[in-house]
Amino acid sequence: MIPLIDVSYCRLTTSDLAGAERFCLEVLGLEVSERRRGAVHFKSDNRHHTLVYSEGDPNNSGQQVLGIEITDTAGLDNAAATLESMGIAVRRGTAAEAEERHVKDFIAFQDLTGNALELVLRPATTGRRYHGSRDAGITGFSHVGLYTKNPERDEAFWTEVLGARVSDRIGDAPLMRLGPIHHSIALFPAQRSGIQHINHQVAGTDDIQRAASMLRARGVDITFGPGRHPTSSAQFLYFSGPDGLTYEYSTGVREIHDEPAWHNRQFPFAPLGFCQWGSRPNIPAFKD
Repeated sequence: MIPLIDVSYCRLTTSDLAGAERFCLEVLGLEVSERRRGAVHFKSDNRHHTLVYSEGDPNNSGQQVLGIEITDTAGLDNAAATLESMGIAVRRGTAAEAEERHVKDFIAFQDLTGNALELVLRPATTGRRYHGSRDAGITGFSHVGLYTKNPERDEAFWTEVLGARVSDRIGDAPLMRLGPIHHSIALFPAQRSGIQHINHQVAGTDDIQRAASMLRARGVDITFGPGRHPTSSAQFLYFSGPDGLTYEYSTGVREIHDEPAWHNRQFPFAPLGFCQWGSRPNIPAFKD
């Protein structure tokens, strides 16, 4: 089993870097931690960064990368050997690439759907608090939704190889935890690879409601919510970001500390499986 700790960052590409930066600062409420030629790093907690936008093709799902922290060098070496034994191509990051990511070392590979993943060793923290560009109430980067072309196969890979545990399922979509938080990774069925949504936790209900009002005033598309997930118990708000990627704020997420006592539950892939308040996602599958 590969010993993972938590999601660390997302690396995205965009054809409009200036526009993506405006969104991250003025709408999402992140803080710039570093600018490099053709790339901007953003922080949302005490880590050096949790999101990077760089110049590139936003339609290339291979350039939508999820970084996940791993325990130690032995774990990283074991991860590379395990993946290679399965016939998965693994690339060790160069020193320059590791420095760019502010990590000690990393390996890069794709999961069985083709999602680009990086297992990273010792991602940098700054010793400096996050100071958002607006009062969004963000407390940190929390989880990522990925697409899966084969939910049963990919769930087995994430649980049996990468050590995730299924907290609940919505239809065939597993919500999986790496630590006590209800889910750090979610897999959503689709005929493609890539990142489906990116979540940041906020402090409370007021932050969700203020965000909804702000997004409406700015004309940003709210795709789902405000609402409450019956799975994680979190209040949520989903909205559109650069290049059509979905972002989410949530608060009050369930934590699972009694591992032996927890049994994952099955929810329907229908509006009530996603929201117990009756909010309906603004996507064709859930329109009347």
